[in-house]
Amino acid sequence: MTFVVDRIAAARLLPDESREVFRVVLDALARPGRIVQLPSDRLGGTPAVLLPMLALADLGTPVAVLDDGAGWVDAVSAATSAPIVEFDVARFVAATRPMRPEELRSACRGSAFAPEAGALVCLSVAEVDGEDWVLSGPGIADRARVSGVDGLVEARALAVAGFPAGVDLLLITADGRMAGIPRTTVIEGKGF
Repeated sequence: MTFVVDRIAAARLLPDESREVFRVVLDALARPGRIVQLPSDRLGGTPAVLLPMLALADLGTPVAVLDDGAGWVDAVSAATSAPIVEFDVARFVAATRPMRPEELRSACRGSAFAPEAGALVCLSVAEVDGEDWVLSGPGIADRARVSGVDGLVEARALAVAGFPAGVDLLLITADGRMAGIPRTTVIEGKGF
């Protein structure tokens, strides 16, 4: 019981903390590929990949946590009052474990009439700084480069193929470095 209570306490954000996380998320999505930093003082007891969900979700926002059995699903539900739903209908998704391509392909995309219903998917990655993938599109002056989407590029391309419907990604390292890849961004391999 103490374990669950400790997790819930670690997952609760103060209003100022939520506002700070919200601004960092906006910056990451407005400038795809640019590395931003989540508030480092919040990283002690809570996985960084959960911070955007904890800051943005509320009782009207269906969420899903792809957990590795660490017990964060109940903590997120208690801290945000958000309904925990199946992955394919969640508006916010956080994966504390590696996401499989078929999972990303099945994420909620919204529709042409309701693109805002597409999921914001927060992925825990080992690294975001890198030269592995080239990004281009709105919010990028020329091109940006990131790491962290290996194995998911094709699945992500399918998930954004019906623009304006699609999914937006946040790549988040354990130390809180984050890069956004909105559905409008094109991802290409090395050498482009």
